[in-house]
Amino acid sequence: MLILGIDTSGKTASAALFDSDNEIFVAENTVYTQKTHSQVIMPIVKNILAQTGKTMQDINLIAAADGPGSYTGLRIGVAAVKAMSFALDVKCCGVSTLKALAYNNIAFKGVICSVMKARAELVYACVYKSDGYALENLCDEKIFSRDELAEFIALNGAETLLCGDGAADFFTDYRSPMFIIAPPYARLQNACGVCLAALSEEFITADELEVSYLQKVKAEKDLEEGKNGV
Repeated sequence: MLILGIDTSGKTASAALFDSDNEIFVAENTVYTQKTHSQVIMPIVKNILAQTGKTMQDINLIAAADGPGSYTGLRIGVAAVKAMSFALDVKCCGVSTLKALAYNNIAFKGVICSVMKARAELVYACVYKSDGYALENLCDEKIFSRDELAEFIALNGAETLLCGDGAADFFTDYRSPMFIIAPPYARLQNACGVCLAALSEEFITADELEVSYLQKVKAEKDLEEGKNGV
């Protein structure tokens, strides 16, 4: 199966082609750009297809990082995937940005924490256990205060690899012998992780694909709790 993965959730715009039958990344292109993702993501897709001699018709599944991340970036990536999925009549799927970040570091056997900047002292984060091939969630994806996340990792008591755009600041501010920081090439969003994570997701139609905003979900829960007097 040939998977096209797209990630526009952060400052990088990334696309990758993954041959899942042979476990080979056929192509990958990631650009840290100041341009809007709507200007660069489809040219990147066309470029990797041209370089590999593939066509859109060769693609069997299209996967997108569906959140958390940049509000505008996520909408651009998901809209592009929905359009391609509909036009090609192929299945698609959404992949958590946090999960994709962890899959970029899947070769690390142990605990991986994906941490992305949210606002002020808050971060989007999730902690996983990696066996070098697949991930197991050790908590739900959610918004943590940075102190809460540091406490959760400490209570877990295991050496932890940090990745994501919030990893460097977290590593610097909460220095601990338990923390390892992912190398630069595996620290930020990359569509290779989207492709790998897609294999464990449900394949859906274009109409079913939606963006997942953790902040929006939290706001809705807070509103419900307020109405219930919690």
